[in-house]
Amino acid sequence: MCGLCGVFGAEDHWTDAAGNAQAFAGAKVSRTRRHERQHRAALANKVLRHYGLGLRDWSGNAYVVGTQTGRSEIVDNLAQVWAAAERLIKRDCDPLDPALIAVLERD
Repeated sequence: MCGLCGVFGAEDHWTDAAGNAQAFAGAKVSRTRRHERQHRAALANKVLRHYGLGLRDWSGNAYVVGTQTGRSEIVDNLAQVWAAAERLIKRDCDPLDPALIAVLERD
């Protein structure tokens, strides 16, 4: 899919619900949708950094997963980030990797 189609054609994903005021009816929602997306990207980056990758929000409608060498892939939601990450580095991103867990516990 081209980048432009990704911006205009993507539907809301359940991972974006935290920024939706209607998702928590009656609860105080103090963050904007954009702020929530940036927060989720920052959390994902803690894991992706271990694999030499990074994630950034793109226009509030998609994410860009990228390597340190400049290879990148546009994805619609967080669920697609991990598959894109594995394609970019050509190996599995193991969430139970002891080295990853040690890094996350230090942070």
